Amino acid sequence: MNIQEYFGRISYNKPHKDADLQTLTAIFQHHIQSIPFENLSMHCGEAIELDLQSTYNKIVRKKRGGWCLETNHLLFWALQELGYDVCILGAHSYEPAEKGYTAEINHILLKVVIKGDSYIVDAGFGGAYQMWQPLMLISGKDQPQIPGIFHFMEDNGTWYFEKVKRKHYIPKQSDTDLPHTPELGNIRKIYRFTLEPRHIDDFQELNAYLQVSPDNLLRKKSICTLQTPNGLLALVGWTLTEMRYNYKEDMDLVNITTLTDEEVEKTLKDKFNIVLENKLVP
Repeated sequence: MNIQEYFGRISYNKPHKDADLQTLTAIFQHHIQSIPFENLSMHCGEAIELDLQSTYNKIVRKKRGGWCLETNHLLFWALQELGYDVCILGAHSYEPAEKGYTAEINHILLKVVIKGDSYIVDAGFGGAYQMWQPLMLISGKDQPQIPGIFHFMEDNGTWYFEKVKRKHYIPKQSDTDLPHTPELGNIRKIYRFTLEPRHIDDFQELNAYLQVSPDNLLRKKSICTLQTPNGLLALVGWTLTEMRYNYKEDMDLVNITTLTDEEVEKTLKDKFNIVLENKLVP
């Protein structure tokens, strides 16, 4: 495993002598715009291994993406190599349908400490809830970024991560059927976590479970999302969503297209730079 090869994968070629916030932010942005959040292996009959070498080979050498356990683990390795004070944390994601957080930890994120300040870095949430820059770990402070306003709330050692939703403008839809239009100032809960350091091995059971459990979203749907310079691309099943952030004031532009099987493969190659070794069953 070679840090220069990783930099090549994320098209990063700036100096990185200092383990500072500016360098962290730049590497992070290259990472999320180059490495898709995807679970396609599960829908191609491929097993997902959690050891670092497997993750590195898959994402860096085969130019694939991965889910949180893979993409954040790779970022953890890269930041360690660069001399950052970084540790893995575990989170319970919020399930809107259940109106609550999962009972078990089902997500990993990273905490990076720079000059005494703690930042949360998470390259593995994907979609519209993906942060674009490291977020300072501070309770109750709005932290605006291009995707929206993020904030943390701390209660008795548990941290809650949330985002203020924006309205969506979907061309070709009448005003009566805009399912995606949240009220202004609407809060979307994302996950909750504590600052207890974890090891990647703590997630082996979760990694195995997610691949076989029929009722989890990752098993039900093939997902591939990638952050772009002004928004995001998301391919879920046969549905391609292209989102442009802040197209108008406090409104994101959303284009939705339904693809054929042939178009799915072509779209993965053209828009996500992914060429699969095995047949995808969306």
